[in-house]
Amino acid sequence: MNAENIIISLLIGFTLDCLVGDPKWLPHPIRLFGWSISKLEKKFNNGKFRKLKGVLSTIFLLGSTWLILFLLFEQLERFPISYLIIASIGVFFCLANRSLIYESWLVIKALKNEGVEAGRKQLSYIVGRDTSNLNEQQIRTAVLETMAENLSDGVIAPLFYYSIGGVPLMFAFKMVSTLDSMIGYKNERYKDFGWFAARLDDLLNLIPARLTALLMVLVSFSWNGLVHIFKFGRMHSSPNAGYPEAALAGILKCQFGGPNVYHGKLVEKPFIGTQSKEISELDFYTTAFVNVASSILMIGTITLVAYLL
Repeated sequence: MNAENIIISLLIGFTLDCLVGDPKWLPHPIRLFGWSISKLEKKFNNGKFRKLKGVLSTIFLLGSTWLILFLLFEQLERFPISYLIIASIGVFFCLANRSLIYESWLVIKALKNEGVEAGRKQLSYIVGRDTSNLNEQQIRTAVLETMAENLSDGVIAPLFYYSIGGVPLMFAFKMVSTLDSMIGYKNERYKDFGWFAARLDDLLNLIPARLTALLMVLVSFSWNGLVHIFKFGRMHSSPNAGYPEAALAGILKCQFGGPNVYHGKLVEKPFIGTQSKEISELDFYTTAFVNVASSILMIGTITLVAYLL
């Protein structure tokens, strides 16, 4: 894949995501990923050797995703226009920038216009925690935490893997991310079958999560955010989610984390940040700016490197 195709596909795909997002009427390959994962899980997540069957299922889904797309793009290199179109669409499908900001804004809007109950309901669509007893402050905090974490998972990480291996590696990462979101839980059903998928997702996000945090403090010129990365980044139960959350807590001078209910169980999470303040609507818009600016900086970096190489 030459530099020109890398750059043009990236810019078109990102622009499409900014303009269109993820409309529910549009068929999305991630839904096919979900269907495939569900089928394999129902077939193999039973009886003996669940951990081994989970490892093999994950490797099969990851490997087949990468191989099919790699072979496809190998053939498309003979047809530059088709290559460019399909690569651009691939980038578009793998990014979730607009939908992340829009879905988060819907929570803030519902909370402001319809009250706490509406805010709780809207929030439940985008987070895994129990939202039924959250107050206004907790709802806004959850929104900002989700925006920080998913900036890494849904935007910067896919771009990172696109920069290394193009659309095939970008989709392979999205397969692992989908696997983690579906079977990467520590409950009785998934703790063995989903163990490898969860660990692999952690591994693949090690660099992108820290890169996301760095981009966030760069675009906000926040020394406090940089200090928070080193001070609080490791305090999250996830090896990765704490870094972008710590950066945002430092940028906004607020506090994240603390106890929350997930799937009926109270989870004691350490606090990230020391400055407990009331989260405002302005903090949401600041976070949205940081999200977009970080994404643009990442794309600009990939473009510059591709051009120079």
